[in-house]
Amino acid sequence: DLAEIVNEVAGIPTEDVQLDKSFTDDLDVDSLSMVEVVVAAEEKFDVKIPDDEVKNLKTVGDAVAFIERAQS
Repeated sequence: DLAEIVNEVAGIPTEDVQLDKSFTDDLDVDSLSMVEVVVAAEEKFDVKIPDDEVKNLKTVGDAVAFIERAQS
């Protein structure tokens, strides 16, 4: 799942990657790591996350919701 990707990219324990957590404020994911998370998520979930959407993915929940919409 997405928590595993964030763990692999940023070294954040999967149990800390919760839906209400902000990538930047709570998890300290910088913009470069966020790009890596997006690329890995696109491959893993077979979705396309446009660059202009990435800035809207503020929390883990935002990203999960986007991926779920993109898959449906």
